[in-house]
Amino acid sequence: MRPFFDLLKKIIQTGVGKSRFLMASVGLGIAMLLILVAIQVHSNFNQLLYSTKNQNETADFLVINKKITNAIMGQAGKSAFTPEEIGNIKKQPFVQAFGLITSSRYKVVVQAPGDLHFATEMFFESVPDSFIDVKNDEWKWQPGDRTIPIVLPSDFLNLYNFGFSLSQDLPQISQETVKALPLQVNISNNIISEQYMGHVVGFSDRISSFLVPANFMEWANEKYGTSREAPTSRIIIKTPDPSSPSLVKFLEDNGYTTNQDKLKFSKTRMIVQTIVSVVGFFGLILLLFAMLVFSMFIQLVIASCKREIQLLVMLGTAPAQLRRYLLRQFVPLYVIIGIVSLLLVSGLQYWAAAVLAQHEMIVSHWPGVPVFAGIVLVLALVYAVNLYTVNKYVNREA
Repeated sequence: MRPFFDLLKKIIQTGVGKSRFLMASVGLGIAMLLILVAIQVHSNFNQLLYSTKNQNETADFLVINKKITNAIMGQAGKSAFTPEEIGNIKKQPFVQAFGLITSSRYKVVVQAPGDLHFATEMFFESVPDSFIDVKNDEWKWQPGDRTIPIVLPSDFLNLYNFGFSLSQDLPQISQETVKALPLQVNISNNIISEQYMGHVVGFSDRISSFLVPANFMEWANEKYGTSREAPTSRIIIKTPDPSSPSLVKFLEDNGYTTNQDKLKFSKTRMIVQTIVSVVGFFGLILLLFAMLVFSMFIQLVIASCKREIQLLVMLGTAPAQLRRYLLRQFVPLYVIIGIVSLLLVSGLQYWAAAVLAQHEMIVSHWPGVPVFAGIVLVLALVYAVNLYTVNKYVNREA
């Protein structure tokens, strides 16, 4: 029996058999590598988006309003959110927290003291305190207080320093100076006008508006409001992923808009997901090709030894013994190819983690559990296909 096994081994290593064997091995190796790369890239992408090490809190808050088109110009009511629309936004899966932005219904004029000679009409808005990125003990107001705490948008001071002040030959001022300046705030309607002192307690990078405490806004609208309660035209949400395709699609489908800079990674994300899918698809195609070539090669080996197999079976050799020998010729190769593919992916992952770390993006230095699960699944699939082929054709020839 040993000479027959030696014959099988020679058939595997010579002639057409050798070329097919090499082709199948290379194809299987490339297929495994592509599949593992696709799995790891998908894992890396999720880490970059959702890992606490990569989260940027300021990018999680979006101020949403309706798009102003020619069709709704001059119709303020159509730019407001209806209760049904607000309820629909609240129940979306990408909304972690939801808040209404309340606008002032009175006139506001703010004047800076001294040599600044700066006065401007503006408006106040308020949001729930949990949405404000300025933490200050002075952010509070009670009825009877004549000083109003104010949070300014950071861009407002930049526009003054690098636009208005330069064009008007006025001094530029720092954030610390603005916080120290007492501002004169005139609040009026068609009937009364009163003066308050404004005190800037911080600057917001999250909300581009002039913010005052919610309880002051409610009190002032009640006292100075020139109209009945205005409908909500802007809302703020907290979302774990501003670049989520489902969020972007929801905004587009409903005619809503927000800070487009926070959504700019949505297209990039879709491109990356498409590339990962294509890589994984080609990996699966190559895997099917490799399994097909292996199956054809096994068929060729068995067909070449048809007479010898029949003779050995007649002499009492069990077909199971023949099957085990054939599988022993291939299984170690599968494992070696899998280990080599895993080592290559590990090297690529370590290099990618080092490169991303230079840009303050953190991913694991080593492949994750999905990669190991993927290699085990691929090896099990290849083994199952070849076991089926060996059983089928050995039994046929026997």
